[in-house]
Amino acid sequence: MLYFAYGSNLNHFQMKRRCKDSIFLKKYELKGYRLTFRSKYRAADIEKKRNSIVPGGLFEISKTDENKLDVYEDYPILYKKIYFDYYNSKVMTYTMVSKSEFRYPTERYLSVVKRGYRDCKLDRKYLLKALINH
Repeated sequence: MLYFAYGSNLNHFQMKRRCKDSIFLKKYELKGYRLTFRSKYRAADIEKKRNSIVPGGLFEISKTDENKLDVYEDYPILYKKIYFDYYNSKVMTYTMVSKSEFRYPTERYLSVVKRGYRDCKLDRKYLLKALINH
């Protein structure tokens, strides 16, 4: 199945550790959403926003990988799944159930996300924008 990562799972080392079958396919821009950080975990989330995009990575994952991600993302308590179409395929990603106020991420978490942006060759301006314009 296809999975869209936009936070710490962009980090190839971390993603391989969590999801041993995962394969990074390509970078992808999810239109109509924006990146933010929230909850007591100060983790990445996406929310609908017109004329906005969230850069991320498309991964091929197995059912076993999806089950591991569900545990890690605290599905369905912290995150729920949403799906979008990519050509003739469905892509799964997570979004937080409770849309609490912005919480600046920890330096440790942010460094993992920044490494993921490098791994996937994403434009960091969107990450910086999420940290400033909340």
